[in-house]
Amino acid sequence: MGRARGACPPGSNMQWGVCDPGELLAWQGRDGGWGHHRGGSWTEPTSCALLALAAGGYAGAETRRGLDWLGRAQRPDGGWPPCPGVEESTWVTALPVLVMAERPEWGDPARAVKWLLGQSGRESAWLHRLRQRLLGVPSEQVVSHAGWPFYPGTAAWVTPTAVTILALERIQRRYGGEAVRERIAAGREFLLARRCQDGGWNHGSSRALGYEAGSYAETTGLALLALKGVAAPRLSHSLRAAEESYRRCRSAEGLAWLRLALTAHGRAPGPFPSAMRCRGVVETALCALAEAAAGGRNVFLS
Repeated sequence: MGRARGACPPGSNMQWGVCDPGELLAWQGRDGGWGHHRGGSWTEPTSCALLALAAGGYAGAETRRGLDWLGRAQRPDGGWPPCPGVEESTWVTALPVLVMAERPEWGDPARAVKWLLGQSGRESAWLHRLRQRLLGVPSEQVVSHAGWPFYPGTAAWVTPTAVTILALERIQRRYGGEAVRERIAAGREFLLARRCQDGGWNHGSSRALGYEAGSYAETTGLALLALKGVAAPRLSHSLRAAEESYRRCRSAEGLAWLRLALTAHGRAPGPFPSAMRCRGVVETALCALAEAAAGGRNVFLS
């Protein structure tokens, strides 16, 4: 991690290892949100920064300003756009839901949850499945379980499906609800159906142009974290793949998601490599979240 750009506020009880909270606090914009680097605020880095600060035990004025920014950015349909300049709710809606799941006073997630439950990948629609079969697509490649897309009306992908599962799982623990439970189960089956031959996950299909597709560290870690609670025998191959990926990975984001996942499944991946460097708010926040999880505080599963 690079040298901190800010200092912890007086009285903070944040506990961090490789990640300095002052770096996140110094990156907060004047409007209360966070950008990916410097510049305008976006939903994803703002949510990730708030989760990281919460995991470190900090809930000062900066947190309130960040929550206010999220409140202003929410759209009338209950979802969130990637940034205020986009007039459409997208997959990032799951991230503010995770933030609101931290504490009841941080917001009511009901409208956002309703929006998320109304989204699914177009490939799970019966008409699309029928077309695939008529085109001769092998039955094992026709996905019937509903995942989540990046944008409404498009195909489902691993990242938005996994993040939405994590958000709905935390909400389900607090509020219950059969509809939420059923969508979580369907989303997990979607992830399992999209697993690559090597046991990990890439961004979408396990096959491309007739060839087996390779997996990526980031999506493998994220998918495995969302699959916490699935019977261990179904994941043994994937956990071995994640451990191997952790040893080879040089991406801060990939290492963070893998460490979060392996820790959640009772594995001990070891500390971050000493040469690792984070770039921007999201990577810094994710690494801080992985550090907190290794210490027993995983905000994605609490």
